[in-house]
Amino acid sequence: MAANTDAFRRFQEELAALDRAAQQRSAATSQEVEMARAKSEFLLLRKRYNLSVADVIAFFPQEEGIEYLRQIIAESERGARQAGKRQTKLKT
Repeated sequence: MAANTDAFRRFQEELAALDRAAQQRSAATSQEVEMARAKSEFLLLRKRYNLSVADVIAFFPQEEGIEYLRQIIAESERGARQAGKRQTKLKT
């Protein structure tokens, strides 16, 4: 009988640990979703009001501002490469 009680208690503890882990993940996920929503709204405002890159970088924390600049650079490089490929195809 004691073995059944001990096993049941361990089972309950494991379930509680899983619930706590799930709550922590959902809290982190909801913060990420909220941040993503705020970023998308800001980027829409940036386009609407023609804000400069400096305005955008001032809005984001430093690390995210740097990441934003990297994305802009990568997009411009990707666009330049694609334009070069199109010109090469047109010449042949």
